[in-house]
Amino acid sequence: MPPTDASANAGTVPAPISDIGIATSPGTRESSIDTAVGEGADSEDTLDLRLPDEFVALFGDGPDAVGERSLRGLGTVAPSSLLPMADDLLDCVADWGPISTPAGALHLAPVRVGRDLPIICQWMNDPAVAAFWGLGGPQAAAEEHLWSQLSGDGRSVPCLGMLEGTPMSYWEIYRADLDPLARHYPARPHDTGLHLLIGAVGDRGRGLGGTLLRAVADLVLDRRPACARVVAEPDIRNTPSVAAFLRAGFRFSAEIELPAKRAALMVRDRRLRYLL
Repeated sequence: MPPTDASANAGTVPAPISDIGIATSPGTRESSIDTAVGEGADSEDTLDLRLPDEFVALFGDGPDAVGERSLRGLGTVAPSSLLPMADDLLDCVADWGPISTPAGALHLAPVRVGRDLPIICQWMNDPAVAAFWGLGGPQAAAEEHLWSQLSGDGRSVPCLGMLEGTPMSYWEIYRADLDPLARHYPARPHDTGLHLLIGAVGDRGRGLGGTLLRAVADLVLDRRPACARVVAEPDIRNTPSVAAFLRAGFRFSAEIELPAKRAALMVRDRRLRYLL
C-alpha cells in the first residue's frame, strides 16, 4: 500500500494533513499478454514476436545502454530504465503541459530521482506528512518509494508540482483500476487515482489543496478521454484532506478498509464535473 495519507490540506494511498496529500501506494505490478488467434489457426501455430528496437537498444554496450541504478535492498538495475516515461499507461503525463489555476500556472513534471529526491525527502520528514506517508527518516526511505513508483510498467507516474515555476507539491497519478485499490471498490476501466502532498507549511491550511486537486482532476479528464472517474482514498481520520477533495468537486462515495488504513473513497465523475 502507499503511504497512509497526509491530508490534502495538510498532506493513492496517503491523504495528507491540511493540504499535505492524498496517496495510496501503487500496488504490485502485474502484466499480461493477450494474443488473438485467427480463424483456421491450429495448435501448431506459433507467434512471431519481435522486441521493439528501443527495447533491444537498452541492452547494448553503447551510450544508450541501461544505466547502473541500484534499488535499495535489491541490488539490481532499476527496472524503470526499461520504460520511457512517455510510454506510461496514463496517456503520457509528461506531455500534459502546464495548466492555469486560480493560484497560478501548475505543471506536473515527472520525477527525476537524482534531481528531485532532496526536496521530496525534506517534505516527507515534516512530522505532519510523515505521520501519514510513513516515509520520514533517512533519504533512502523516500528514494526506495520513488523507485517503486518508477520501476513498474507505467501505471503510476510520480510528479513534482511546479506552481509558477516553484516546486511545492508531490503528486502520484496512477491507474486505480490496475492498482491493489481496485480490490476494495467497484473499479471501472481507466479509473485514475491521485495522491497529493503539499510541501511547504505556508501553502497548507488556506484552501490551496482543493484548488489544485480540482485543476488536476479536470486535467486528467481532459487528457484521458477513456477515464470517466478520478478517485482518491484519504485516511478517514484526515478531515482536512477529505474537505479538500469535497471542495475540489469530489463526492464521498464510501468508507473502505485498506491494509494500512480505513479510507474515504472520494470520486470525481466526468458527468458531474461541471455541477460539483
